[in-house]
Amino acid sequence: MSSQAHSQAHPTPIRSNPKRRRRLRVDDVQIVDTTMLKRALRGTIVGNTMEWYDVGVYGYLAVTMGAVFLPEAAASVQVLFSLGVFAATYIARPLGGIVFGRLGDRIGRQRVLATTLIMMASATFIVGLIPSYSAIGPAAPVILVVMKLLQGFSTGGEYAGVTTFVSEYAPDRRRGFFGGFLDLGSYLGFAFGALIVSIMQLTMGNDAMLAYGWRIPFLLAGPIGATAVYFRLKIEESPAFRAMNEAVETVAAEGGAAKEAAPKTGLLAILRTQWKPLLIAIVLVATANTVGYALTSYMPTYLTDTLGYDATHGTLLTIPVLVVMSACIPLAGLLSDRIGRRPTVWIGAATMGVFAVPAFALLSIGAVWSTLVGLFLMAIPTALLVGTLASALPALYPTSMRYGSMGISYNIAVAVFGGTAPVFIEAIMQATGDSMTPAYYLIGFAVVGAAAAFGLRESAKRPLPGSMPAVTSEAEAAELVATQEENELIDLDQLPFGPLSVKTDARLSA
Repeated sequence: MSSQAHSQAHPTPIRSNPKRRRRLRVDDVQIVDTTMLKRALRGTIVGNTMEWYDVGVYGYLAVTMGAVFLPEAAASVQVLFSLGVFAATYIARPLGGIVFGRLGDRIGRQRVLATTLIMMASATFIVGLIPSYSAIGPAAPVILVVMKLLQGFSTGGEYAGVTTFVSEYAPDRRRGFFGGFLDLGSYLGFAFGALIVSIMQLTMGNDAMLAYGWRIPFLLAGPIGATAVYFRLKIEESPAFRAMNEAVETVAAEGGAAKEAAPKTGLLAILRTQWKPLLIAIVLVATANTVGYALTSYMPTYLTDTLGYDATHGTLLTIPVLVVMSACIPLAGLLSDRIGRRPTVWIGAATMGVFAVPAFALLSIGAVWSTLVGLFLMAIPTALLVGTLASALPALYPTSMRYGSMGISYNIAVAVFGGTAPVFIEAIMQATGDSMTPAYYLIGFAVVGAAAAFGLRESAKRPLPGSMPAVTSEAEAAELVATQEENELIDLDQLPFGPLSVKTDARLSA
């Protein structure tokens, strides 16, 4: 059994010969710069907010977008077209994850994240400039699809990058809590997009929305994106990536071949060495995003087309749910810091399976109170799962492959199971006529996700693979060093001591 597999199966350290093992010193421990951590959080949260702002705007304008770009088609075809265009965004994500993940592992996280944000904001802005079908005919929906594909390509490097970035900045004991802020920004961005659409629907009316109003939320992406880019350019490269590069430079300075010493980071190397954690991550992300996208992107269509709410009230009812859920996501990350990542994922999967039928039964009543309660039941597993995976998934991979591996696993999952969930559910429901179809869909994923959690590496309070322990103070570092031999959270044989970090990362990648 490899050392990596052994560490996954046994949380206690592997005890090699203590006379030969290098002991941890205080200056080996990374003391997190709180100021830089806060700056990194701001720079990454605004990007997630930008990404999900667009998802929210498009999701809540799905019916309108179908009517604008396919005005001569039947209403059901318009809805399926709009949801299909939304799904097309996610088809391009895996390619973006591979390209930007590779770049992020080679040239650094910060520069790639600035690039993805600029592309993402630009594509959203251009959507607001597309001429309508009545002006240029079939070219209009074609341009819309192209822009959404470009958006998906750039977004493919976004979430994988920000989770990698924040995980490498955060202290070990609070990685779940800080990782949860990323999805707080995501769902607040979604709620903000929904709020903008709701205000316009209330003040402009359906005819004005169809004529020109639908453009305004997309055009707002210009100034929002410029602000987000400003914050992102202020952050510095992650400590883990800097340490890995410094180790390579040290090897070169001592006469070694840095290029040969550096671990492989390409697609084939990732698939060959990380296939097991990739599969685990894909299933877990699919589970979390199925319920997440059912609650966000699909729910406006479900409330409007299936339950008969008008578009405005269908949108307004989800906003308070999203705001409350956003505030709870860092708390879910904090819970995973306390009880562990796997137990929190299990709780999330269990509530997803148990609450699915009651949630949609409450929605079908059609009253405001029952709709809100049903939406909150769906929000509970969403918060638990996404709030935990932001810190759990990056800990599956070594530093040299973390961005690339996250880009592959996360984006394949959202492409196949997440972003396509709305169109799959809607198509199945139209074919069967059963309004409970979404509940059965969620139950199936809850079972699969709970099973996959057994293979998840427990990473709470532990260093990232290939990284030194990260703490918040010198006192904590001193305590860690003093208790290192009996500390079950530290595996001394896996720590990258000095220039050996290059070899350690390569060993973890094997």
